[in-house]
Amino acid sequence: MIAQRLGLRAAPRFAAQIRAPVQRRFASSTENAFVKERQEVKHHAHQTTDLWRKISVYAVVPAMILAGLNAYSLWNEHWEHWSHMPPLEERVQYPYQNIRTKNYQWGDGDKTLFWNDSVNYNKKD
Repeated sequence: MIAQRLGLRAAPRFAAQIRAPVQRRFASSTENAFVKERQEVKHHAHQTTDLWRKISVYAVVPAMILAGLNAYSLWNEHWEHWSHMPPLEERVQYPYQNIRTKNYQWGDGDKTLFWNDSVNYNKKD
């Protein structure tokens, strides 16, 4: 009777030891459909990553360089145009420009927060 009890207690352990190697072989087999699908997904991810890396290096970087050169040339053309204009003091000031109903809290109270002395001018009456 004691032998039967020991045998019944040990049976699940022995069965687990016998099943474990069989399950491992099935999980590591390359013939498994799940494993094949995961390998295909990895391969696709690798190809997609390479594609976007190439797009970033060979398309985006040159486009950014060309855009920077375009912005630089437009900037220079703009300031060249400003050099041909009359001085700020001689320009016409229309009544809708620089309307002040009360003074600003900073500086002399006449200049806005984004005031640029080389571009903005306010004729005081």
